[in-house]
Amino acid sequence: MPALSIDRLVFAFILLLTLVSYDAQGQTRTLPDFTTLMKSAGPSVVNVISTRKAQSAAAAAGGTAESSPDPLGELLRRFMPDLPERAQPRQGLASGFIISEDGYILTNAHVVAEFDDVNVRLADAKREFKAKVIGVDKRSDVALLKVEAQGLPTAKLGSSTGLEAGDWVAAIGSPFGFANTITAGIVSAKGRSLPDEMYVPFIQTDVAVNPGNSGGPLLNLQGEVVGINSMIYSGTGGYMGVSFAIPIEVALDVSRQLRSQGKVTRGRIGIGIQPMTAELARSFGLASPAGAIIVNLEKGGPADKGGARIGDVVLEWNGAAIDEPNELPRRVAASAPGSLAHMAIWREGKRRTVELRVGEVRAEPGAAAREAPAKQDDPRLGMAVRELTRAERGALGIDYGLMVVDVAQRSGAGSALLPGDVIVGVNQRPFASRQEFERLLAAHPRGGMVALLVRRGEAALYVPLELG
Repeated sequence: MPALSIDRLVFAFILLLTLVSYDAQGQTRTLPDFTTLMKSAGPSVVNVISTRKAQSAAAAAGGTAESSPDPLGELLRRFMPDLPERAQPRQGLASGFIISEDGYILTNAHVVAEFDDVNVRLADAKREFKAKVIGVDKRSDVALLKVEAQGLPTAKLGSSTGLEAGDWVAAIGSPFGFANTITAGIVSAKGRSLPDEMYVPFIQTDVAVNPGNSGGPLLNLQGEVVGINSMIYSGTGGYMGVSFAIPIEVALDVSRQLRSQGKVTRGRIGIGIQPMTAELARSFGLASPAGAIIVNLEKGGPADKGGARIGDVVLEWNGAAIDEPNELPRRVAASAPGSLAHMAIWREGKRRTVELRVGEVRAEPGAAAREAPAKQDDPRLGMAVRELTRAERGALGIDYGLMVVDVAQRSGAGSALLPGDVIVGVNQRPFASRQEFERLLAAHPRGGMVALLVRRGEAALYVPLELG
């Protein structure tokens, strides 16, 4: 019996720990109660029911991830890219939230973009409206809907700027079609960059978000919307502890543009960038690895016309420091097309300022394929290179380059360069001949660091190497 009493005491202590936490000063705090939040925010969350009309047999046979049927709502490319084809038509069930009493609703672009009809069902499950898609912005994954109704319950809009890692947040939506479901967790990080998502600084949380939650609100403890739940990282399509939300500031800016002009305009300057590393900073003579390196420059583009060069390190955009490389495309995108901008750069050991006129985002052309190589050894770098033919230079849009044919596995190049890479610059200088390339290398001592500007497929990047 004494053992049983001890077990009961241990159980009671563990139960107490689950109900009580401590703040930074060691003061006792109870865990949050989400009932008030659910009562205040729940009525503004809606089900978004999207329907796509039946396709032809030929279209179904050649279906892609985006044309696949989706019986659970939105098992689209973001959730289950290998979802098999099933009977047509398809129906999607996702989430959204009302931002105005006269029927404007925010949701995700991928929830409605590929569908023919969209209906919205209110949280009371008694009213359903046909929705008009005011606009869709796939780059940010935000869509704005409108239903013809008045006096609707609206979400309380907040700000994501005050969020910190460890803050409690909650999501309300329709996971797997279960309407008005709330899940809770904490913020893991802000400003997350994801592949192919350069314009959105995502909020990462461990809130349980599943297929059907897309488009629903992410809320703080005050019941304010701080983000729109957009995607998850998952190998199965279900929750695995990592979910991402679009900051509400980004979503509202997109919605305002969609409402006023039916599209979203973003600035562009015609460059490709690479993150700075400690090795590259050392090669360029920078004190710290901050900024973004220009590795690709569109001929005749805004940056080119303004005097920027490949190899420039962008330190500031309109006076705002670029501490992380992903900050630059976001700041440029937020700049109005046609506006005058100032970009602080680092070039050949000096800080300079480039003035340019911001362009507007458009589709970028793909790179051309290259032919097979031939050898010519470069012992200082531990690799074999060859000059490009005229046709190859034309396909890549460059004046001169050396293609990597082979690399010694035990050399510095062996772990950094690949056969087929095309070297077009040394540090921040281009070269126009093999002899000039060798002179640029000779200016650095044995054991010194150089940064080779390399074209690799459709990308351009700097590769730091130690000279042998």
